[in-house]
Amino acid sequence: MSVLRPTTVVSAHCDLPCGVYDPAQARIEAESVKATIEKYHASDDDQFKVRAIAIKEERSDLVKHHLWVLWTDYFKPPHFEKYPQLNTLFNEATKLAGAGGTKGSLDVKVADELLAKIAEIDAIFWETKKG
Repeated sequence: MSVLRPTTVVSAHCDLPCGVYDPAQARIEAESVKATIEKYHASDDDQFKVRAIAIKEERSDLVKHHLWVLWTDYFKPPHFEKYPQLNTLFNEATKLAGAGGTKGSLDVKVADELLAKIAEIDAIFWETKKG
């Protein structure tokens, strides 16, 4: 049995070096969503508007994806203990990027709300990097 026992025990904080995680990815996509909504409203071209909606919906999905990766892969139980609002922030942000938010809306105010939630998550993220 000792042959099967590992000779070296290792541990890791995360599945990849933490440097690969950054809320900037979600923010960039959310800024793209907002810009697309603004361009939609500034245009009179129906074909352009159809393309703008498709792009906005795609980018909204990417926002959710990047937020979910942070929520599920980067943040760990000690972070949620220190920042108890994290789960609520992520829930609200992903919903703001979803069908009830920017994916299903052409309201610039909703995009601004999404960007504000991402900014809150970003501030906490960088606080965790200091520790």
